Amino acid sequence: MPALRHLHGETPLLLCLSMELLKNIARLGCAAAEVAAETLWPTRCALCDMPGSVLCTRCLSELPYIDLWRACQRCGSPFGYVQCDLCNPMGLKRLGLDELPFESCSGVVRFTGDTGQVVRVYKDQGEQRLASVMAQIMAQYVIPGQKFDAVTYVPATQAAISNRGFDHAELLASQLADVLGLPLEPLFSRPKTRDQRGLDAGERIDNLKKGLTLHSPPVQEGKYLLVDDVMTTGATLCAASRALHEAGVVEVACLTFARV
Repeated sequence: MPALRHLHGETPLLLCLSMELLKNIARLGCAAAEVAAETLWPTRCALCDMPGSVLCTRCLSELPYIDLWRACQRCGSPFGYVQCDLCNPMGLKRLGLDELPFESCSGVVRFTGDTGQVVRVYKDQGEQRLASVMAQIMAQYVIPGQKFDAVTYVPATQAAISNRGFDHAELLASQLADVLGLPLEPLFSRPKTRDQRGLDAGERIDNLKKGLTLHSPPVQEGKYLLVDDVMTTGATLCAASRALHEAGVVEVACLTFARV
């Protein structure tokens, strides 16, 4: 009986050691797999194809960054400081608006062949590591001292997720929230709409009229940072901002990686 009690007493320790050993083996296996994969299929820059990183230092430095001193102070249009192409009456009319439903909007880069390639590699070719790089750049465009209660985003449609295997908007917003040290609130239901790409301003507005709804009320009622990867006509951000205000949010600031 004493021997049996001794055996029973040792069992938990042996089990713990075995579990730790299995974890270490699993870690080594993952590390070995990563080394093998990097050897056979090295990480390459999304633009120049240089091995080493998903976006190399040279390409990162040469992106067409938006000069905030030249951009519209209201909607962030890249060259709209003097005469904005979105905030003027004709631009608002195209969106079916009398005024913009968000309080501010900023874009990080102009949408060009290169930045469009970065977005396509991220969204359509599944290079999810680009989300971290994009988020780090976007965080630098948050004005120092500007305080937000939470980060939110417009989720991708179920069809887009099925095609890509992940929600590009959720991942980008999550990475940005981590960088800024803010909570992420997934407030919107998945839109039951067509893909916005290829639609003109009027079609985008019609596409979103009943496609954006909140599945839960905002936890905060202060200031939200609304994140998207690309702003084309502004229809998506306008519809999402309007929905947030109707739900009780006091102020909405929009931030996108690229701006058409």
